Amino acid sequence: MRAVQWARDLAMGARFAFAGGREGWVRALLTAVGVGLGVALLLLTTALPGALAERSRREEARLDYTYSQEVKPKADDTLVVADVDTEYDNQDVRGRFLEPEGDAAPLPPGLREFPAPGDMVVSPALRELLDSDGGSLLRERLPYDIVGTIGEQGLIGSRELAYYTGGKGLAERINNSTVARIDAFGSPVPSEQETDPVLVLLVLVVFVVLLMPVAVFIAAAVRFGGERRDRRLAALRLVGSDGGMTRRIAAGEALAGALLGLVFGTGFFLAGREVVASFEVFEVSVFPSYLNPSPLLALLVAVAVPAAAVLVTLFALRGVVIEPLGVVRTARPSRRRLWWRLLLPLAGVGMLVPMIGQGRDGGDFNQYLVVGGVMCLLVGITALLPWIVETVVARLGSGSVSWQLAVRRLQLSSGAAARMVNGIAVAVAGAIALQMLFAGVESTYTQSTDYDVSRAQMQVEVPKGTELAPTAAQFEKTKGVRTVYALSEGYVGDRPWRQEPERAAQLTIGDCATLREVAKLPSCEDGDVFSVRGGAYDTDTPSLSEPGRKLYLETTGGDGSDEEVVWTLPEELKRADSVEDPTGTKRGGFLMTSGAVPADMGKAISGELYLAVDDSVPYAREHIRNAAAAIDPMSEPMVWYATERSERYDSIRTGLFVGATAVLALIGASLLVSQLEQLRERRKLLSALVAFGTRRRTLSLSVLWQTAIPIGLGLLLASVVGMTLGAVLLRMTSTSVDVHWTSVFQMTGAGAAVVLLVTLLSLPPLLRMMRPDGLRTE
Repeated sequence: MRAVQWARDLAMGARFAFAGGREGWVRALLTAVGVGLGVALLLLTTALPGALAERSRREEARLDYTYSQEVKPKADDTLVVADVDTEYDNQDVRGRFLEPEGDAAPLPPGLREFPAPGDMVVSPALRELLDSDGGSLLRERLPYDIVGTIGEQGLIGSRELAYYTGGKGLAERINNSTVARIDAFGSPVPSEQETDPVLVLLVLVVFVVLLMPVAVFIAAAVRFGGERRDRRLAALRLVGSDGGMTRRIAAGEALAGALLGLVFGTGFFLAGREVVASFEVFEVSVFPSYLNPSPLLALLVAVAVPAAAVLVTLFALRGVVIEPLGVVRTARPSRRRLWWRLLLPLAGVGMLVPMIGQGRDGGDFNQYLVVGGVMCLLVGITALLPWIVETVVARLGSGSVSWQLAVRRLQLSSGAAARMVNGIAVAVAGAIALQMLFAGVESTYTQSTDYDVSRAQMQVEVPKGTELAPTAAQFEKTKGVRTVYALSEGYVGDRPWRQEPERAAQLTIGDCATLREVAKLPSCEDGDVFSVRGGAYDTDTPSLSEPGRKLYLETTGGDGSDEEVVWTLPEELKRADSVEDPTGTKRGGFLMTSGAVPADMGKAISGELYLAVDDSVPYAREHIRNAAAAIDPMSEPMVWYATERSERYDSIRTGLFVGATAVLALIGASLLVSQLEQLRERRKLLSALVAFGTRRRTLSLSVLWQTAIPIGLGLLLASVVGMTLGAVLLRMTSTSVDVHWTSVFQMTGAGAAVVLLVTLLSLPPLLRMMRPDGLRTE
């Protein structure tokens, strides 16, 4: 019977939500929009794991690498694939040369047939780029005829730049890394990565931090229309409903808005899913088909949001006395108590403290304690902020008219002001904690490359058989190149390489100026040969440095299949001391100037060009890549960086930035809806103040102060809680605590910017609501 009563009262409240004429519909729509934006983000979040899994599946399905040293024999079902990935304007371009060796050769996912040599099949995004004015330099690098488009199954994202082109003579360059012979696409063994407790912790915290602001905003959205709802509830008491029934009817109104919000949220999500294919955020793009929420998680959202609407409304009305002549909320409210508000953050810290010092050695972190602890700390902000706002505004003194209007309004409704700021404060606190954690553990996942980027910034490999001097001269004429260091490299041994020499040493060839970049030379003239001392891990050079000794050059593959090249050390062998070369290593072995190179040695050595780039030249690196592709289409210059980061760490960090961007955008939209609802509630009051001579500028400033004071207090609280959470998380990973103040200011600044933007967008509606016709009533 009680359940029937509940259902009847909730249904009556739902009817009231839409039966109040234009006023009721506007209120219901505002509630639905606020809830819908949150629901859309929740649905997006439930779809993210599946989207990431689908990206990984498609990436693995098109893998074309082999994991063995043995070269597959040519057969009717084999295909030779060459990796010709490149980069254009800081965007990765995936490229493959394909040469089928039989009618049964495997076809890459997304292709209907193999492109012929000189033709290429491209992704839609690459076609768009090549057709644009901004893709002219890339068009020079890819001078192939476009004959088709790669299907969705062959791409990991809608904005991925990728192409396949026909190849010829690739079998001669098989090395099982950049060029391989395969008989199927995909990894032969499912990839398994060792679990890193710290990375798992990062993922858990990222998801909690991204979801908590959404939950807070949904809870705030279902409480729109407070003052007008109070008058309706008083009228219900006047016609005979008791207090419990009245509260259930109020919960039914919130339930109706939440259910309509589910519909809106589904619509927002479906529309956003189609739009998202046009964008790329932090180099991550997806197809709409990726974003399919897990049915179980979607059902959880569908149940949790209406239930939360009912519970939040009942909780909000627990201390409100609804009488036939009004709601006792306009009287001076009782002071908020602090002690129980401290329990949530203290409970959160209590859950996390037992894991302090665990690090990686202690195994995996307890996921339930991590999630519970972070949630309690962030939810604690929503409990503490109303008390802080109430306490501070009660002590604010006199000032300008706009200041007094704002302060008085905050003193009367500090709870509503705090609810508006809660979502931003929670988001900022979580972001500060994560930034501290990322900054603290970054050094663990970042290592130095040892490249001397002050001397060179790019490296080009010159294939065997290509003359180095003309190639270097061509790069010296290329736009954006300041200096070219050209070196040929090989290895020599004390016996033919088919017999596996006992002792071996490196051989480096270049002009005198370039050789001085790798060793300290006593003097140098063309034709000199040097024996190098002090090379890293070089133990054989002293015993091999005998004038007149015969040394054997390593040939392709070292299997003796190529013609053997023998080099006799000259009678005059100079000594040189090794120094760090541009790659950061000390070379050993022998140095040879160009004039001392035997005629038959060129085919057994490969060349390296180290380029100093003039970044003041627009698209300097693209000109260099084009020059390299003109010499060898399979040559991709390597860009040097001082440090490199773990791919898994980078992917989690990228996921945080993508999610944080979406959360801040939707928080801003929800905040704008909330601001407009509050202004709509006060339309008659604003019109009355203007009618009595209050300047519009004064009222506009008062609205700004009403937003600025709570957001300032909220961001201050968020900074304290965020730094506390960040410090605890750092100690959990056995990392020293270091407050990353730049990140703190960036996150608080981003939160303040969102609120400022929302306030500015609300000014035009505010000015319209100040018109005298706002005093009309029926």
